[in-house]
Amino acid sequence: MEHPPDLKITLIGAGTIGLSFAAFHLSHLSHLSASHVTIYDTRPNAESYILESLPQFYGTHSPPLLSNVRIATTLEGAVSGAHIIQESGPENLAIKQALWAEVEKHAPETALLWSSTSGIPASLQAQDMTDKTRLLVVHPYNPPHIMPLLELVPSPDTSPNVISRTEEFWRQRGRVPILVKKEITGFVANRLAFALLRESIHLVDSGVVSISDLDRIVESSMGPRWAVAGPFKSYHAGGGPAGLEGFFNNIGQTVQDCWDDAGKVNVGEGWEQKIFSEAREVYGAVDTGERDRITRRLLDVLAEEREKGRRK
Repeated sequence: MEHPPDLKITLIGAGTIGLSFAAFHLSHLSHLSASHVTIYDTRPNAESYILESLPQFYGTHSPPLLSNVRIATTLEGAVSGAHIIQESGPENLAIKQALWAEVEKHAPETALLWSSTSGIPASLQAQDMTDKTRLLVVHPYNPPHIMPLLELVPSPDTSPNVISRTEEFWRQRGRVPILVKKEITGFVANRLAFALLRESIHLVDSGVVSISDLDRIVESSMGPRWAVAGPFKSYHAGGGPAGLEGFFNNIGQTVQDCWDDAGKVNVGEGWEQKIFSEAREVYGAVDTGERDRITRRLLDVLAEEREKGRRK
């Protein structure tokens, strides 16, 4: 995907996800002096909030020049002339439908239109658009200025050209865009994470383990393992020469017993007060700076080791 020397990226919404994306894009515009990131947000103190908050996303890294940032005061002004328009607004279907219908009126016909939604399909968001082929969900894993994954979730109407241009954009920037073949609630990463969260709540609420010990179990076992290999590759390796089939031949009944006994907790069933209270008592306010610093280092090490493997 060829990018113009004056690449213009517009971000709609200056919440945590929107500003994290801004930090990422700005880091990759440093060699394009004529390029800039435009941010549009409806909060009354948008400009001061954005300019004060953005540097915090770089941690110990030097932030890029904020001269590459433009703060738009109208939606029309934000999207006119943009090559890429990325929405990270509230998780509200009506808001997103109205937003994209308005964006479509003022954005260039060739602009890429992306939604960072955590779970609202592009097919629903695009209902009021004239050209539904233009919209694509580009779902990040938080925080997107650090985490490599982008789930690309097209609607049945999304143009293949939009998908391929988007894939190439992210690959050129060292990210991992994964095409999700069908729209599904929560997409893939969140469904996997929320399945683990549900069983974690069940185990703590049932008195099997404490919150802190459950986290230590994950951090000391599947956490580092899954950073190296996902569940299929991990258990395929665990089955020895017979692979995944051998794994199920060995302990398939135990797997089934755990599936049968999996927690069926649901939101609003009364576990919340106990779980939320224990989480506050154990962790208070989590130091996300430490989280991001360690995550960056972990990803750097993984990239270094995989590069060594490719050279062999």
